[in-house]
Amino acid sequence: MKEKKKNNNNKWLLILQALLLGVIAFLFTYNDILFPVESLYRDKVYQQSRGVNQQIKIIAIDEETMSVYGPFGTWDRSVYADILDKLGEYPSVVAFDLHFSGEMSEEGDRLFLEKAKQNGNVVLASHIDFDTVFSVDENGKVVSNQFYVKAMELPFSGNETETGFVNVSPDTDGKVRRVMPTFTNGETGETYTGFAYKIYQAYCEKKGIKANAPGVDSQGNMWVYYAGKPFDYEAISMSNLLNGKTDPRVFTDCIVLVGPYANGLQDQFSVPNSRNQMFGVEINANIVQAYLDGAFPVPVDRVFISVLSGLIVFALFLIFSKLGLKWGTPIFILLEIATVFVGILSFSKGDLIIPGIYLLIFIFLDYLFALILKYISEYLSKRKMASAFRKYVAPQVVDGIMKSGHYQITLGGENRDIAVLFVDIRGFTPLSESLNPEQVVEILNEYLNLTTNSIFKNGGTLDKFIGDATMAVFNAPFDLEDYELQALRTAKDIVAGAKALEKNCMERFGRKVAFGVGVNCGEAVVGNIGCDFRMDYTAIGDTVNTAARLESNAKPGQVLISETIYERVKDKGVKAEPIGEIPLKGKSKGVFVYQLTEIDQVKVGEEE
Repeated sequence: MKEKKKNNNNKWLLILQALLLGVIAFLFTYNDILFPVESLYRDKVYQQSRGVNQQIKIIAIDEETMSVYGPFGTWDRSVYADILDKLGEYPSVVAFDLHFSGEMSEEGDRLFLEKAKQNGNVVLASHIDFDTVFSVDENGKVVSNQFYVKAMELPFSGNETETGFVNVSPDTDGKVRRVMPTFTNGETGETYTGFAYKIYQAYCEKKGIKANAPGVDSQGNMWVYYAGKPFDYEAISMSNLLNGKTDPRVFTDCIVLVGPYANGLQDQFSVPNSRNQMFGVEINANIVQAYLDGAFPVPVDRVFISVLSGLIVFALFLIFSKLGLKWGTPIFILLEIATVFVGILSFSKGDLIIPGIYLLIFIFLDYLFALILKYISEYLSKRKMASAFRKYVAPQVVDGIMKSGHYQITLGGENRDIAVLFVDIRGFTPLSESLNPEQVVEILNEYLNLTTNSIFKNGGTLDKFIGDATMAVFNAPFDLEDYELQALRTAKDIVAGAKALEKNCMERFGRKVAFGVGVNCGEAVVGNIGCDFRMDYTAIGDTVNTAARLESNAKPGQVLISETIYERVKDKGVKAEPIGEIPLKGKSKGVFVYQLTEIDQVKVGEEE
């Protein structure tokens, strides 16, 4: 009953531990506590280049162009009119990722605007000037609005051309991962369209196809799935186009973006898929391709994924707790690999962003904590076994138990072939009557010390003390090589040690002390006998009873052994004299008995 209650307590403790890990996993995932680490993981694992669209091309304002036309920002806008003139009707859309604020020259501005309106496929860049304002809500609480539209900076053309805002809001680590396809002014209700989204809409209108609405998160941001890394898109130098080195027919049906493509023009940003910075025009090229490909990964619902992560962590801890290192390790590795691949497929094929780093970390913690707790449990179990056995088992046997950890302290036994030894003091009763209690205890302790050391020396297990008698078994609980021979060596050592004890008792107390020993071998039931709160490790059966009867018939200093054990050891340096068949109490038939006389070329009773 107690064992069952203990098992139930352990079961509930395990569930509580699993629940604790599951709750922690939920909280970490829900609150995105490891956002910097999660962002880095997502960048390295999910943002795999899928190949750039060759229909998206860049006209680069590069070093070569500036060497021909002078410093960027000083050019007359007729240069851009020349670009449109050179491109003609070949491109589907031409987008200028440039800030055309203010007037440069009346004639140049007029030429560029007329050409843009004539082509009808030109998109210019605008910029929203945001400000942070504070207000008091109806509950008297101060709230901040970080997206208060202070001004809308249109290009010089005003609303005469298609425009889209180019605002970029990098994450806290400076990387551009999200953009706003559209933005609605909370004050006026007016909706503005992002630059890349406006390019995509213009392209769809030119091709006569329906534009897809981008997938956005709860804050209206589109997560950019980068198709290429810096310099992956084909970039043609603006100077090469204008001086005729590039055939404009290469831009047929293309989306053409014109923008800065040189260091020092302050239009470079950190991106998640490369260590190198990317020009703003390249970022817009990636965003346009995302619209074309319909690649709009959005974060999975935070509550759903947090609950799911908690349940997975809860279940896996219980599973790992049941598995050992052999099965737990490969399953752990497979789960980690599966988590990575599921995240990649969800991002690239399912348009879902799963916060994979949390599950990876907590699967590892499940595995680690389960192993640690299992190790601690096994260690405490071994300590318990060592404590239980150390009082009656040889040190080497205890060490074996501690190393293997396979022996379980449970009620029940097993059939084993063992050797059994009994020894007691001859004439102990009259001896105890003639001495005071302290002297009796002193003699008894010296005797028990002798028998115990002899048993442990030869690898035996001290079964019990029965008054002035000692019982030992050999080959239990673990296998012992030549256990029959080891039992007889123990008997020899006890008889030899008795000589010194007898001499000491005679000198101190004037009394003789002698031992009688009986040894037998055969099948017996060996194990823990008793109840769940009090048990003894012992052996029972006819083999044990016969050994006890042999000991009771032995004379002082005599070792009686059964015919069974003699037949097993007679060719191993053991000599014995036949006594003959003698009746034993409790047995219907007599037992043929031998007296041990010599072992390992040492006579019994003599010092080695």
